[in-house]
Amino acid sequence: MTAMTGIDFPGRLAAVLFLQGCPWRCGYCHNPDLLPARGDVEIPWSTVEAFLHRRQGLLDGVVFSGGEPTLQPALGDAVAAVRGLGFQVALHTGGMYPSRLAALLPALDWVGLDIKALPARNAEVTTAAGSGERVWRSLDHVLDSGIAYECRTTWHPRLYPEDELLRLADALAARGVRHWSLQQCRGPGYPAEEWQLHAADALAARFAHFVLRRA
Repeated sequence: MTAMTGIDFPGRLAAVLFLQGCPWRCGYCHNPDLLPARGDVEIPWSTVEAFLHRRQGLLDGVVFSGGEPTLQPALGDAVAAVRGLGFQVALHTGGMYPSRLAALLPALDWVGLDIKALPARNAEVTTAAGSGERVWRSLDHVLDSGIAYECRTTWHPRLYPEDELLRLADALAARGVRHWSLQQCRGPGYPAEEWQLHAADALAARFAHFVLRRA
């Protein structure tokens, strides 16, 4: 649990709850300790609720992150409990469970949806067959819901070439995405000195709101 952040839920001061477990194995994952189904350190939900009671009137919202939050069967109940305390709710998700995400959307105020790659390339990034089709179904659910959102892509030339990144931007824009962030991939196997982007202006021109986040 992160007690307060101003960057994970746009325009709000929020606490972040990191939920354990993720079915994907992206090589650049920045929270690898959260990948297994059980972690070394766990916080009882009663502790979370007690903390949020003390923060009523001081925080605007709560972010459910991970790992992959929609992996947790109790997520819907947790979201309802947080809303019952008067907080807005944000979700960070990889979109691997589109039906679960669709059921949650009416109770959410903002979604950050990771788009790893074009559908045909997605499984190479996640090591999970069929993951691309599921993510893009989740994207459709988010766009159809009218909820505030951000799509974001973590990219490095070693993942796929820049011309494919441009095709990804075209596909997102054609789908109706208006808010996209491109994040510099960092970590072992993805050298920072190799990260070069020549088409930043061309990418930005495709979206109403574009953010380039460098490491």
